Amino acid sequence: MRGGSVHVVNLHKSYGDVAAVRGISVDVAAGEFFSLLGPSGCGKTTTLRMIAGFEAPTEGEIRIDGEDVARVPANDRPVNTVFQNYALFPFMSVADNVAFGLRYRKLSKAEAKAKVGEALEMVRMEGYAKRKPGQLSGGQQQRVALARAIVLGPRVLLLDEPLGALDAKLRKTLQIELKALQESLGITFIYVTHDQEEALTMSDRLAVMAGGLIEQVGTPEDVYDAPATAYVADFLGSANILNVEVVGSSSEGRVSFRLGPDVLSCRGQGAAGSDMRLVVRPERLLLEPTDEEAGTIDGTVTRTVYQGPTTDVLVRLASGDELVVRRPSERAGQHAPGDKVTVHCRPDAMLLLPPGALTSA
Repeated sequence: MRGGSVHVVNLHKSYGDVAAVRGISVDVAAGEFFSLLGPSGCGKTTTLRMIAGFEAPTEGEIRIDGEDVARVPANDRPVNTVFQNYALFPFMSVADNVAFGLRYRKLSKAEAKAKVGEALEMVRMEGYAKRKPGQLSGGQQQRVALARAIVLGPRVLLLDEPLGALDAKLRKTLQIELKALQESLGITFIYVTHDQEEALTMSDRLAVMAGGLIEQVGTPEDVYDAPATAYVADFLGSANILNVEVVGSSSEGRVSFRLGPDVLSCRGQGAAGSDMRLVVRPERLLLEPTDEEAGTIDGTVTRTVYQGPTTDVLVRLASGDELVVRRPSERAGQHAPGDKVTVHCRPDAMLLLPPGALTSA
């Protein structure tokens, strides 16, 4: 199978006076696993449905391998869709569910049977061909839905939160399986999810959406480590986001800023006297000295939150702000509410962003 490239150009979708998608443009490379990530109502599913052909755009282009398909019927596009509810026919066997779309292809019975067997083997369901969907677990039904989609040989596979109805442990297993399947098939996957872990685990690249717009596109590493806005930093994973005042900058590209009575510095831009937002991930803060260069902030532990392998230590600063420091749980027990601590912040762990960046446009 061959993946197709997808180019969305200035795409809009309005329902009456409500703008669901407000002029987004994004390029998805052939064979890429690309995720649309965002909260409910951000426009990600509407975007997917327009690529699938289930919704007509108000304005804009949808190009698959260079051809604009924005006005092409859904059944004539080289795409297929896997839904969250799987949409399997309960009265049909697994094999008949997978073969359903092949009815409209000019194939002999032998050819159709061979394609169904190949698709079921790809998703490791070849031993369940005669069962009905009601005899399968949720994860098995999801695999059947995938087989039914890939048996038609689409160039682009669209997945609308297909793991959303599964339990947490099964979701983790199927995340790995889905990524491995996509790599082996070479099909372009466009995956819609509100789950940050899913997007980080599986995506080659992802787009973070909010309010019908794309906030940032990049690799999981780029978007997590270098968020373009405080909104992205806050939505993707967890982050400390504090208001700070710039007090100066150096010729080496370093900016000094005030957080309460403390002055720290990191790489960035900002004029003296300007207000900025400091973004720092909880796992990149330390409660003990480091051999690397680091700024320090004194504070008081207010409480600890146990999360299994990690524990969050909440530290109240003299400024009144609160920092979350994430530590391995075996090292967090030494801190208790009321303890005085010093938080160590490496310059490369901190990022300064404009003050208006927390709320999406």
